[in-house]
Amino acid sequence: MDSPIDPASSLNAARRARELRHAAEERLDVLVVGLGVTGAGAALDAASRGLSVAAIDAHDLAFGTSRWSSKLVHGGLRYLARGQVGVAHESAVERGILLRRTAPHLVKAHPYLLPLTPGVSRAQEALVLAGYRVGDGLRAAARTPRHLLPGPSRLDAARARRLAPFLEPDGLRGGLLSWDGRLVDDARLVVAVARTAAAHGARVLTRCRALELTGHGARVRDELTGEEFEIRARAVVNATGVWAGGLDPRVRLRPSRGTHLVLRPGTVPGLAAGLHLPVPGERNRFALLLPQADGRAYVGLTDEPVDGPVPDVPDVPEEDVRALLDVLNAALGTPVRREAVAGAYAGLRPLLAASGRPRGTGSTAGVASTGGRTSDLSRRHAVLFGDGLVTVVGGKLTTYRRMAQDAVDRAVAEARLTAGPCRTARIPLAGAPGAGRARRAGRRAEGGDLPARLVERYGSEAAAVHDLVRAHPEEVGLGITKGELLWSVLHEGALDESDLLDRRTRIGLVPEDREAALPAARDTLG
Repeated sequence: MDSPIDPASSLNAARRARELRHAAEERLDVLVVGLGVTGAGAALDAASRGLSVAAIDAHDLAFGTSRWSSKLVHGGLRYLARGQVGVAHESAVERGILLRRTAPHLVKAHPYLLPLTPGVSRAQEALVLAGYRVGDGLRAAARTPRHLLPGPSRLDAARARRLAPFLEPDGLRGGLLSWDGRLVDDARLVVAVARTAAAHGARVLTRCRALELTGHGARVRDELTGEEFEIRARAVVNATGVWAGGLDPRVRLRPSRGTHLVLRPGTVPGLAAGLHLPVPGERNRFALLLPQADGRAYVGLTDEPVDGPVPDVPDVPEEDVRALLDVLNAALGTPVRREAVAGAYAGLRPLLAASGRPRGTGSTAGVASTGGRTSDLSRRHAVLFGDGLVTVVGGKLTTYRRMAQDAVDRAVAEARLTAGPCRTARIPLAGAPGAGRARRAGRRAEGGDLPARLVERYGSEAAAVHDLVRAHPEEVGLGITKGELLWSVLHEGALDESDLLDRRTRIGLVPEDREAALPAARDTLG
């Protein structure tokens, strides 16, 4: 593959130290606080318009909600069921951009099966199938070609069980098959966006905590040295998700906890599609069972309100584990027991409380009501402005690019910056190959020159990664080698073992795997 890596996109400890000094000395056009997917997207958006940008985070890339998703890039069928057609259309458009242009190496079409068990009535079946067909219409309206995202269909019971052999056969009358986008790894998407921002000149600074924000910059602390200093900027974007209210007290959120379980290999043998599993007592809510390449499977997703202080890493309560197992076991022939759960993780959705204002309007987020269920709150995002500070909240991973665009549009307008229009719908992310390179990468992987797993995770950079893998082939877990860890240190901004095991790879999702891989991670950093 030609031009396997753009050196300007490489993030590492030496570049961080150099750019931290520069950020403290200059006055920037835009300072972005938060390096989840929305903050990284805002940094890319602003830098690609020709603005000088720094983006900071107290921890690491994808430290918060962005790494705890279901890995879906979806068209918003749930929003259609609630009458939120605009949100669903926006999701379909952004899904198409990721599939076709910006991240085809990380986002692929994936099949999802709704088993037609006795728990799914004929009326519910008809309603869901109608929703799938409307969703396919949104796909067409978003100009996503059918070959990238096939349409829905109804399967008989035999074909449904070929996709999920462990389904309880008694009473199974078939299944509804749909297709949606799926990420190889949500944290890898954030890393790709941040590296692309760096390639466009943004200073991407992890372990840099914002202590106080104003409309003219921030007082920050280098979490590695303890040094405090000022970063000056003409515009400031607060993209800290569920922590946004800590830096902008006018913002009132109602966080919602989404829990996933990690099932041990062999727990759901032969699963060839994601499963939509009806949540008992709910008309339009489904849990999800997602097969993984390593033989494991993820089960999610809860939607529970979280009160009180927002933790850095949410705990998974045992009641979430039991609730998800109950939903799963209602559809299976053989129950999944608690000991099959190898790990669990939870993320917090940064939902605006019920009376938050719509995107792009108002100077504050009015939040008179925080009652009701978080599952009923809109996933529409909001861009809020006051005292010179732009705050973007709400939304979801699929629409990160549009959220970033709206935030930067507002920052440019309020600070009267000279900038071009948004370009991010046409900018391939780090690793995204052009059409020719994509075909060659695929052929080389099929021919054995490059492992298919590397092509899937690294795209056009797979050959460069493979060079490191050949030099450092020791496996550290889940088929991942020390060469890949070294790549993350040299090019993806990993600074410690948690960066390597919990975000650049997902070895840390299972505690015993993490413990076994720690020596290799420490040795790589050393």
